[in-house]
Amino acid sequence: MEAKENSINIDGGELRYRTSGSDAPEARAVVILHGWGCRATTMALFEQTVAERCPGTKVYNLDLPGFGDSDEPRSVYGIDDYVKVLEEFTRRLGIRRPILVGHSFGGRMSILYASRNEVERVILVDAAGIKPRRSLKYYAKVYAFKSGKRILPLLFGRRKGGELVDRWRGKAGSSDYAGASPRMRTILSRVVNEDLTACLPLIKAPTLLIWGENDTATPLRDARVMERLIPDAGLVVYPGCGHYSFLDNSAQTKAVVASFINSIDSGRPNERVR
Repeated sequence: MEAKENSINIDGGELRYRTSGSDAPEARAVVILHGWGCRATTMALFEQTVAERCPGTKVYNLDLPGFGDSDEPRSVYGIDDYVKVLEEFTRRLGIRRPILVGHSFGGRMSILYASRNEVERVILVDAAGIKPRRSLKYYAKVYAFKSGKRILPLLFGRRKGGELVDRWRGKAGSSDYAGASPRMRTILSRVVNEDLTACLPLIKAPTLLIWGENDTATPLRDARVMERLIPDAGLVVYPGCGHYSFLDNSAQTKAVVASFINSIDSGRPNERVR
């Protein structure tokens, strides 16, 4: 089933997205949100699984602002700004009570959206949202960088000093950070420190957590916290898998996701995936 390419202008920028599945007016909407540094095609497994195995659903697979073919935000977004774009997207397209599928950063968006909007189901895959624990080495690196950011422009002038700061930032940061544009780097620095733990108890919809046992970006302990704090949550752990657990174990992901979505009318969604 071939996906259709679409676009919509939100907050002054073009947002690209793919649609597939049913076009019936009563079709359930499934909104798919990729992780940082990725794009809609990264989530093709979910798009295809839902469109092919979940009758009566329509899939919306987004290139989030600043990724894929979508425009960068015009300002330094925080997670609230990204979710406002998602809220405007669902409002403009007439989507009510969507099923959200979010990986990593897309999981962060799903948490905040579901905490303040009515949704039918939530699927969080190696999701971000809990502020990471930091080592003393990390804080030493941060403070050294902040000191250098002040001192280098004084020693070498504003332009040369700024270039040295950017070079240092690129070498010291993560691959996500190093590969981003200057604005997206600033956005990443902002959103990665936003803790959504307080939002978890506000998610009232049944929630499926899919996690890689060896995920180091969003460790399994984060999943345990989410399972405990989200009122109706079930956790599936993939042994030996990492942050892209859905790609590491694609066969089980297809089965689990289809079962969870197709169980909507059963009344006991999480018992079928534990």
